[in-house]
Amino acid sequence: MALPDSTAERAQLGAKVRREVLGAVHVDSGKQQANAFTQHFIDFTQTQCWGYVWLRDGLSRKTRSMLNLAMLSATARWHEFEVHVRGALNNGVTPEEIAEILLQAGVYAGIPVAAEGFRRANDVINKVAAEKAR
Repeated sequence: MALPDSTAERAQLGAKVRREVLGAVHVDSGKQQANAFTQHFIDFTQTQCWGYVWLRDGLSRKTRSMLNLAMLSATARWHEFEVHVRGALNNGVTPEEIAEILLQAGVYAGIPVAAEGFRRANDVINKVAAEKAR
């Protein structure tokens, strides 16, 4: 996909990608909690993160999700990690692949990182499975 030239178009496409990856519930919840101050950050991420990086052809969404899990776990950004576990599942990353990512992170970023990552990923995987079973 060729990247859009206009910021407005990137923001619009970014919002679409964000919703597809993270899910409507997460995105709508964030919109309900947004205010004039936090809207600056939402606009920034929709344009630059979701409307630029995530629209690039160089990596699949699945690969981007796997990289996010590795980086977020290694840097112990646990809230974002949980958000992106759900996104990774939406992008076709399997629980087995998530486990492999966390084992790799455990070797290079430390066993406590892997331990916390497994706890948090397990919670999200179970929540998503329960939602799908309804």
